[in-house]
Amino acid sequence: MTNPLKWLRWLWTPIAKNGTFFVFMFALGWLCCHLELMPYYLRERGAKPYELTVPELFFDIYALCVVLTLIPRKIRLWVKALLYIFLYGVAIADVFCYVRFESTLTPTMLMLVAETSRQEAREFFVGYMNFAIITTNVGWILLLLLIHILWTFLHRWLNSVRQQMILPKLNEGVVIGMQALLGCLVAWCLYSSISQTWDNKMAMRRLFSCNTLGEVEREQNRKDHAKLYLPVYRLAFGIYANSLAGQQLEQLEIAGGDKIRVDSCSFRVPDIVLVIGESYNKHHSQLYGYDKPTTPRQLAMAEEGSLIPFSDVVSSWNLTSFVFKHMLSLWAVGDSGAWCDQPLFPEVFRKAGYHVTFLTNQFLPKAKEAVYDFSGGFFLCDSALSRRFFDERNTALYRYDNGLVKEMQQRDSLSCKGRLTILHLMGSHVDYSARYPQKTFRKFTPQDYNRPELTTKQLQTLAHYDNSLLYNDSILKAVTNHFADRDAVVIYVPDHGEEVFDSEPYTSGRLHNADIDYRLARNEMEIPFWVWGSPLYRENHPYGWLALQAAKDRPLMIDALPHLLLYLGGISTPHYREGLNVISPNYDMNRPRILKGTTDYNRLKK
Repeated sequence: MTNPLKWLRWLWTPIAKNGTFFVFMFALGWLCCHLELMPYYLRERGAKPYELTVPELFFDIYALCVVLTLIPRKIRLWVKALLYIFLYGVAIADVFCYVRFESTLTPTMLMLVAETSRQEAREFFVGYMNFAIITTNVGWILLLLLIHILWTFLHRWLNSVRQQMILPKLNEGVVIGMQALLGCLVAWCLYSSISQTWDNKMAMRRLFSCNTLGEVEREQNRKDHAKLYLPVYRLAFGIYANSLAGQQLEQLEIAGGDKIRVDSCSFRVPDIVLVIGESYNKHHSQLYGYDKPTTPRQLAMAEEGSLIPFSDVVSSWNLTSFVFKHMLSLWAVGDSGAWCDQPLFPEVFRKAGYHVTFLTNQFLPKAKEAVYDFSGGFFLCDSALSRRFFDERNTALYRYDNGLVKEMQQRDSLSCKGRLTILHLMGSHVDYSARYPQKTFRKFTPQDYNRPELTTKQLQTLAHYDNSLLYNDSILKAVTNHFADRDAVVIYVPDHGEEVFDSEPYTSGRLHNADIDYRLARNEMEIPFWVWGSPLYRENHPYGWLALQAAKDRPLMIDALPHLLLYLGGISTPHYREGLNVISPNYDMNRPRILKGTTDYNRLKK
């Protein structure tokens, strides 16, 4: 027998020695891919199973069979038994989660499981694990498991019967030829599967080589991001993401607590309100010259002199999670270390004596949370840290942001010396049509735009976006109205901008893989930023109001925002840096404004 023939026979050997394992694990993987959609897609948007399921399954299971073949037979039987228990168990859990929560296994799902008490776990099993589960898609996995068990017993019986029978032996040359032919088929399947799925394997390698959750999010926003098409891959990713989050949580634990030093607090402004918006393109704001009336209420406040719009403000990233970390931490872009090496300003305010309330319409842990929400909110949702950062938090999300404002109004009854309120709106997060009540705020339609270069669908998306800004305008007016009788300031800042068909290539959303030129920075990093002062604030702090007016055209990147807030609170602490306070006489006007950690906005050619 020639060497090539030996190699061809060897290619068939892993399947020959692990035939049952290969067939049933292939069927299990195929079932999972077709019973549930890939993560981060919605069924109603026409999502389909991973298109390379068959070739990638062949490659993955064949590689596992090769490893099993190298293990001695007696040990191999036990290894396969453990693999069966593990892989079936993960598949059942994954499909069950999809059936009950419309989500496959995610990092947030695992985080919630880790935080579940015994009593909660018991109640969960009593409430969800019943006979009715068999009638759902989980039943198909259980049926496959039953067939597998029956086949195992049948296979053993057939083997015993065959040993008792005298069967004619096949010619050795025929056997060798058949095995070589099957080896050729395996070789062709391997070549085909590797050539088709190699890019996804490299994407998986990149994903599991990330050192921080920020890198994970950046990787998952690439067009060629890894397709975690099997439950076991999603489980591995969830564990990996939680381990990265755990490292940064440990750093935050170390940076805060007793290490925070507050020397004194004058409560300069008793009521400080920070409203954080979402996906706001500055150039679609009437306040900044847009030709559609998207912000009539803000414009009216600016004209009466109670609202100061800042003209030159940029976000440090076009990803919410990065921005939140930069905006909340007293670490600034360009500092050594990472954002989690410095305390978050809400904890400093709380230690100074302010009552801190955080109300978010986005960062509450939920089963079907995407990786960018997990990355942006994991440190805010950690129960121990959350109790350290905030006195009050909401526990429910709202369809529209007015629900969050109503909760703020209901909670705002406690008498205290100083109050810091942080509102995190859903704003204009995609999809835009779901961000405003269409019966009352559907002002703009495709017919309102003279944009022949756009399709009808694009014009409709544009109209939805502008309507969402009009609704957001009403939310911001409601917030300022609530504090109109107090010594208060309201600061509005969105996390980043958004592509809304303003320049070629005409698109909506964000271009995560694009190089940063001015065109990209204009749409995705330039943001509205304003400060509103109540009549009582302007009366009590005339010099502070003049300082804000004098600073409105200064260059600012919002990672420096905490230092303005510390000043407004009158908090004396070593963590405060005057050079980062935009209204200070010693503000660093020449500070580089580094976008996405790579490009200085100040040097971009406009």
